[in-house]
Amino acid sequence: MSKPSWIQAGAPTLDRPFGLQLWPIFEKAYEATIGYKPQDFRFTSGETPISTLQTCATILASYYIVIFGGRELMRRREPFQLNGLFKLHNFYLTVISGVLLALFAEQLIPTIYRHGIFFAVCDHAGGWTDKMVILYYLNYLTKFLELLDTGFLVLKKKPLTFLHTYHHGATAFLCYTQLVGHTSVSWVVITLNLMVHVVMYWYYFQSARGIRIWWKKYITIMQITQFVLDLGFVYFASWTYFTSTYWPWLPNAGKCAGEEFAAIAGICIISSYLVLFIGFYFATYKKAVPKGRRRATSALVEMKDEKVPTVGEARRKLSQGANALANGHTTGATPNGTPNGRATRSRKA
Repeated sequence: MSKPSWIQAGAPTLDRPFGLQLWPIFEKAYEATIGYKPQDFRFTSGETPISTLQTCATILASYYIVIFGGRELMRRREPFQLNGLFKLHNFYLTVISGVLLALFAEQLIPTIYRHGIFFAVCDHAGGWTDKMVILYYLNYLTKFLELLDTGFLVLKKKPLTFLHTYHHGATAFLCYTQLVGHTSVSWVVITLNLMVHVVMYWYYFQSARGIRIWWKKYITIMQITQFVLDLGFVYFASWTYFTSTYWPWLPNAGKCAGEEFAAIAGICIISSYLVLFIGFYFATYKKAVPKGRRRATSALVEMKDEKVPTVGEARRKLSQGANALANGHTTGATPNGTPNGRATRSRKA
């Protein structure tokens, strides 16, 4: 029995870097679902779903209204567990990110090898082919799917940080600007982001299963590294575009594909990510422990210049405090167990 024509496998080659060629399989599945080949897709403002600024902005505004309104509604309610749904959510985002990353790699590896990185980053024939555009669009759609991350935080009554809520909304908007702006450098930002997301969502999936993961902080390091690399490419592409267009007497590498507003949006948003994630890293993983303070287990237990009591001493003090509280009307002790109403300095525990 012969294998189907859309199964093309063999020894890895430049055009088939994984041995199994992925695009024919993707094409078969896409055509069976949508009705036409993925390379025939065209991103048309007003016709393609979520293709206008108004639609994108409306969804994002609704997102912020729902999550902050939901947080208020949940204040007097018990948190939902939702562990099964949370595991499913993180698992399918891991798979989607991995599949998209592999499809991007299959398209980019031969292009970069044959024509170089500048061609892939700055030429529409390198970074804005018909096959790449559908991948850009599918990645854009996943950004709205990822908004459910925040929904889980709200329903589980977890804290909503500025970094989390800003990052989710801004990333969806960033992807929109690059689709409209036809920026060939988009693939750099997207593939690095997909790489991080494969690791990150796998971590959250395993964590939801109750598996302790020791390398959580390295996900943040990966994200910071991602933004540094992103900005290197985006700054270069923007520099060579603006200089070759307006100040050709300045050093530049030539024209670079993309619209100006998209370049500015990319610079501003990704730069803000880098600043925020560096701040998050130092606030979370590089907290200085003041002199004379100690950490106890996972809680931040602070005791200023005091000896940490043993279990027996702690029990005796608790017992003495309880007796003093019970007999305060006869011993002259105040409710805090101190004589003559003099309060001792409180301890942080």
